[in-house]
Amino acid sequence: MEEEIVLQPAWKRWLEGIGDQVEFFLKFLRNIFTGGFEWSEFVRQCYEIGYRSMMLVGITSFIMGVVLILQLRPTMVAFGAASMLPKTLAVSFVREIGPVIIAIICAGKVASSIGAELGSMKVTEQLDAMEVSGANPLQYLVVTRILATTIMIPILSVLGDGIGLFGGYLALNLRDNMSFALYSTKIVASLDFSDFLPAIVKTIFFGFAIGFVGCYKGFHSNKGTESVGIAANSAVVTASLWIFVIDAIAVQITSLLFYE
Repeated sequence: MEEEIVLQPAWKRWLEGIGDQVEFFLKFLRNIFTGGFEWSEFVRQCYEIGYRSMMLVGITSFIMGVVLILQLRPTMVAFGAASMLPKTLAVSFVREIGPVIIAIICAGKVASSIGAELGSMKVTEQLDAMEVSGANPLQYLVVTRILATTIMIPILSVLGDGIGLFGGYLALNLRDNMSFALYSTKIVASLDFSDFLPAIVKTIFFGFAIGFVGCYKGFHSNKGTESVGIAANSAVVTASLWIFVIDAIAVQITSLLFYE
């Protein structure tokens, strides 16, 4: 006799998903303070997430800096404000464009990688084997990856900001003639503490979201090879969505604290 398949309402599945994520988050917090932190795996993940993403982040940031200057210059020249190009680029890149673009790039690269890796380990029952052997997969696989993304994404963001501003300098000198010393002086004069602090803080949350979503999707993938691809794709989509949500909240808080 065939079993009847009962589909749960969407709202019930959504609430169950939130409950599973909260439970996963609490397990992550408990395992942070558990003895025997896996420093070697943490350092390896910092290398994999940070160093191996530097080339992609650098190229993307450089191109964004060049494109922004080339797009802004005609409008600024039309209003007689060509001298404001370095300031406009610096403020927009450091406050918003740099952190968000770099986080989206890392969501596509890092979150998908974590989701696929942990998903394949779940499918091949390697996670169950770790538990049977007495190892703690949450501490070894989840804590190290989430902490690594939380630390490395802000570092990549700062690096990307510098490369993007340098790309803007090169693009500016395609039409104009401005020395690097003057360009640097204009950038430093245009940036304030209120520009750096919110950008750094929100990149920390970006990094946490990328690592948490990738680990959660990988750990909760279903049996079967198809679930590995689904976990990787879902990790990218969900992490990207969280980045925009966090950014929207950060912009509102920053406006209330620094710009009003």
